[in-house]
Amino acid sequence: MRNFCITVAYDGSRYHGWQRIGNGQSIQGKIEDVLTEMLGHKVEIHGAGRTDAGVHARAQVAHFKVQTDRTPDEIRAYLNRYLPEDIAVTACQQADDRFHARLSAAGKRYVYRIWNSATPNVFERKYLCRLDGPLDAAAMQRAAADLIGTHDFRAFCGNRRMKKSTVRTLHTARVQRLGDEVRLTFEGTGFLQNMVRILAGTLTEIGQGKRPADDIPRILRSLDRTQAGITMPPHGLILEAVFYTH
Repeated sequence: MRNFCITVAYDGSRYHGWQRIGNGQSIQGKIEDVLTEMLGHKVEIHGAGRTDAGVHARAQVAHFKVQTDRTPDEIRAYLNRYLPEDIAVTACQQADDRFHARLSAAGKRYVYRIWNSATPNVFERKYLCRLDGPLDAAAMQRAAADLIGTHDFRAFCGNRRMKKSTVRTLHTARVQRLGDEVRLTFEGTGFLQNMVRILAGTLTEIGQGKRPADDIPRILRSLDRTQAGITMPPHGLILEAVFYTH
């Protein structure tokens, strides 16, 4: 058996998420179906993480083990020939037998994009969450600094019945104003369900003046989801990168 690693970009607008669940449209399901057709037997792929319905990815990573004489370039070409236009395999290579897309990952980078203008962005509307009221990006950045480090992020977890550890480490929490766009970047060792969208919602409420800029430490201490902000819509979120140490 050979272990292959692929990097995948996708527009998540019309999918129920990365993971194959039942008969719903999923990115995992689309890729597995094409690989199964190519190889003549069922193939299961394993992603570095599960993006939710409507969330996009620039560089999701997945692996699969198969017995084939095809080269990585041939596999990539076949996938891109038969996958729908909103999914693309940007890289394919043979990996070490022990490589696992999720278990071997050292971290991920997510970006949440907000269009802060009264005028809609027609051409990027599917990838931006529009807010037309005033947004204080400087206050949001001051608040974001309190997220950096190792914390219990239970208050920012969408799964209130989570039994596993909710401690995570964020290396980057950055807010940038780029003209009418406010871009939030989060980089860390791992993320909880809906965590980035809840972080984005909390920082947005700070930017709108609904919360003080020093509210993050209080929310973290509370371990209470009701103390954090809203869960932002999925279409503004993109998985930018997955990091590996080797």
